[in-house]
Amino acid sequence: MYNQILHTPEGVRDIYNGECRRKNHIQDSLHRVLQSYGYEDIQTPTFEFFDVFSREVGTVPSRELYKFFDREGHTLVLRPDITPSIARAVAKYFTEEDMPVRLCYTANTFINHSDFQGRLKETTQIGAELVGDGSVEADAEMIAMVIQSLLACGLKEFQVSVGHVGFFKSLLKEAHPDEEMERELREFISNKNIFGVRELLEPLPIAAGLREAFAELPNLFGSWEVLDRADRCAVTEDAKRAVDRLRRIGELVACYGFEKYLAFDLGVVSKYKYYTGIIFQAYTYGTGEPVAKGGRYDTLMDHFGKPAPATGFAFVVDRLMSALSRQKIGEEPQEPRVLIVYRASQAKKAIEKAVEYRRQGIAAEMAQERIGKDYQAYAEKNGIREIIRIEG
Repeated sequence: MYNQILHTPEGVRDIYNGECRRKNHIQDSLHRVLQSYGYEDIQTPTFEFFDVFSREVGTVPSRELYKFFDREGHTLVLRPDITPSIARAVAKYFTEEDMPVRLCYTANTFINHSDFQGRLKETTQIGAELVGDGSVEADAEMIAMVIQSLLACGLKEFQVSVGHVGFFKSLLKEAHPDEEMERELREFISNKNIFGVRELLEPLPIAAGLREAFAELPNLFGSWEVLDRADRCAVTEDAKRAVDRLRRIGELVACYGFEKYLAFDLGVVSKYKYYTGIIFQAYTYGTGEPVAKGGRYDTLMDHFGKPAPATGFAFVVDRLMSALSRQKIGEEPQEPRVLIVYRASQAKKAIEKAVEYRRQGIAAEMAQERIGKDYQAYAEKNGIREIIRIEG
């Protein structure tokens, strides 16, 4: 029995000692950047009513939600995604606000992934949401915050790929595929499978230009020249407007001085169907999945009865930690910390010394002396820079 209860369920884990210190340090670095852009903290409940994350919202599939019931029989879910929770809160508390609402958060999400996927089922996210601003400048601000935050964590080699769901959706509107074909098409495009796209579209009676536009989507990623190629594939007015917006966003991100970290990818699609405009993902070495993701969701607020344009993003802290660790960046935050070793008769002096250090902003840990204890090894293991022994 004890052997079982000492273990965590599959998909969750304990974080402690040095790893926990590093995680807190990374979260603090990200949070400071978000606050510097004027974003205020918000906390929403760990679980919500099922309708907040229902299929109509376009978030995680129902089969991947952790569902349970309250005493009244209402279906509740552990939040799989924080953006719908923020949208609900804004609709409830900020209806009288006549300026854009800037909110940031640190919270855990819960997704019941299939066991074979090997992903964590509980992850920590830090993100920001900007509600009430539909401008291209708001989109650029989101991307700039992502880049500045990653730089603040010590990353030097990374890329933020930006696309626009309007480009893909405009092509879908012309092609009229059924739901299953659309799902397969999204998957082929995400995997850069041009042959799969061509084969899937073969039975559809669509114009040759439209067929080629779909087939070209997996190739539309890279630097600025991609937008010129995308322009040639833009067979609808909506697609042209999407490319124009991406070009303007690139110009604005350059104003922040971050253009070297920017790339464009018209083949970016997301399983979250509430995105309506730009969509972006940040990648770096050491993890095969994005460390940050976000985009514009101008119709999500409609679901909560308060229509408003909105855009946002979230860092997946656990992935970011993994990438930083594999790149040997920020292995251990250098916080001042000392260990005060004393005998029982010296407790008063030890306490006075510890109080003095803490007033100076230095963490002081006290340990009563024990024969044979290797305090030096303990200090090295726990990032303690100095051992103070109370004499006399």
